[in-house]
Amino acid sequence: MSTLASLALATSAFASPQTVPYQISMAEWEPQVGDQILFDTKDNWGYIIHDDGLYIRFPVVTGQRRNVWYIGRYYHAATPTWDWKIQSTHIKGDRVTFGPTGRFLRMYKDGEDGTAYGIHGHRDATQMLADGDRFRSMGCIIVSEDILSTMERTYLLNEESLSVKSVYGDPFKILVSQAEKDTKTD
Repeated sequence: MSTLASLALATSAFASPQTVPYQISMAEWEPQVGDQILFDTKDNWGYIIHDDGLYIRFPVVTGQRRNVWYIGRYYHAATPTWDWKIQSTHIKGDRVTFGPTGRFLRMYKDGEDGTAYGIHGHRDATQMLADGDRFRSMGCIIVSEDILSTMERTYLLNEESLSVKSVYGDPFKILVSQAEKDTKTD
């Protein structure tokens, strides 16, 4: 059984054991109710996944792996690995940091605690996403404007609440491993 098929059977992100995970192109993608987002902060890939197993994969920029001084705070800028929910959107005035549209999807830790983290574009997103080293943000997740539009449409379709999970490493392998451990302890 493939890792993706194992994930389909092991997590609630997919509707049934009959799910056959399959990557499709952005051109084929249409947001659906129940979609979820996964981020791999080790290799800097993002995924939007339908309940039926269809998904898209796209490059992301995540936090620098060092301590930084930014917006009046001193902290380690690596993007945290948490369960999140996008529960609000904002338009920021800084078109360098937040890209040409200024759109910012705020992420709430465990769906409850508001954070400074979010998903947004960047003036130099095209170059950053094409680079081999995509650890360049101050902790937020940077995506292309096209992906940001897709996420925003998905958020609105899902009644302004969208589940997100960030993990360090291949999210499909990690989720399957966690599900297997949970099954052994039940």
